[in-house]
Amino acid sequence: MGKIKAMNVTLAPDYKPSKNEEFMNPLMKEYFRQKLLSWRGELLSESNETLLHLQEGGVQEPDISDRASIEADRALELRTRDRARKLISKIDEAMERIEQGEYGYCEETSEPISLSRLEARPIATLSIEAQERHERMEKTHRDD
Repeated sequence: MGKIKAMNVTLAPDYKPSKNEEFMNPLMKEYFRQKLLSWRGELLSESNETLLHLQEGGVQEPDISDRASIEADRALELRTRDRARKLISKIDEAMERIEQGEYGYCEETSEPISLSRLEARPIATLSIEAQERHERMEKTHRDD
């Protein structure tokens, strides 16, 4: 992935995207870019904390139930770390879409994804309608 360059746009601290402005104008793109960068930073910080915690855990507990509990905690931490890694990858892909001018548009229909959906899930690549179709198709094929 190429280096993400900062846009020459200054956001007001209280800026929120609105349906009354042009979709994915420079302010809106910068808003979502900053939102993605902030989320990415939080995930990296949590991931580093998890890694440190996992590295600390080398002491063997003599009690079998204590060991089982520690192993369960470690397995949960590893799953959480894997989830964070996958989210970071999706955030990087979203940042690339911003750079390419494709961010905020449905991969299937090329229609704008609703602002409320992007606020809730800034890595979304499908409109809610396309996502629901996709999930229905998955369920149909899974039931076969």
